[in-house]
Amino acid sequence: MSFRSDPLSELVVPDGTTVEEHDIVTDADVIVGTQSTISLGVRARNVVAGERVTFDGDIEASADCRLDMWCAVDGNVLVGADAYIGERVEIGGQLVVAGDLDIGDDVTIEEGFDANGWIVIRNPVPTLVFLFTYLTHLLRRGEEELADDVLSEVFEGHDDQPLVVPKNATLGDDAWRVSTPARVGDDCRLHGNLRAESITVGANDEIFGSLRARESITLDRGTVVHGDVTTSDGAVEVAAEAHIRGDIACERLRLHEGAVVEGQMRARGEMTVVRAQRGVGTSKSDTETEAVTSADDVDGTVESDDERTEPDGSKGSFTPPE
Repeated sequence: MSFRSDPLSELVVPDGTTVEEHDIVTDADVIVGTQSTISLGVRARNVVAGERVTFDGDIEASADCRLDMWCAVDGNVLVGADAYIGERVEIGGQLVVAGDLDIGDDVTIEEGFDANGWIVIRNPVPTLVFLFTYLTHLLRRGEEELADDVLSEVFEGHDDQPLVVPKNATLGDDAWRVSTPARVGDDCRLHGNLRAESITVGANDEIFGSLRARESITLDRGTVVHGDVTTSDGAVEVAAEAHIRGDIACERLRLHEGAVVEGQMRARGEMTVVRAQRGVGTSKSDTETEAVTSADDVDGTVESDDERTEPDGSKGSFTPPE
């Protein structure tokens, strides 16, 4: 995991994340920014939550769990290693800790707790406040490598991308809402409408909901979206073999051959079709066919009498039309 910029500046869903039985399930760590609401349970490796975070389900951490002050969990908290519980945290179920428990004052645990290791009653320093204050100080001194080492040590040396929820976010079965960009990895299965500043979706994902962003939206190969894809000011790019079971409405549209859109396509600006062709004696390459359209609805494939063809090497990454 790298700390070259603010790690809470976007919603990041790592590869292989799924939503199962009202739980977010990932093999990676989970970091939740302050004042966020998670209307789901969480099953992950390490779980770290900032101040005033609300969970409407159980938390199952195979390693450590750190809940800062005034967090609320409407369920059980099951921890495979050590737990750090800040003051005035409320847990509606049981707290079960396989290792040591570091717990603050005025913590409410409705159904009791059990810890196999040492139990220390004090007020732990808020995890995210201390961690990011220290890392910010290192970055200001230009010690980026040391900041990376510290962050890797906190998360037991794991280099894989954690699931990151920015502050003031809302995640639930009906919608995932953030005011930052959102990035979804490969092979994910998510439930709920995704609302963000911009959205990047990886390959072979399945999203049971719509996508809406103020800026651009990109969908990689093999991804299926069970809903509409809408931007207010940005562009939409749909890679080959992606499938949208709804409408597209955007400022500019770039559609790769082999993509399927079951609904209507509306683009206020340019609409570009990227066609795959095989030339004689050459390897397979993509060529780009541009068509400038009006705001009228376009169903099915896009055709234009005035087409311009040129090589395209983007392979699914968004390249704004000229």
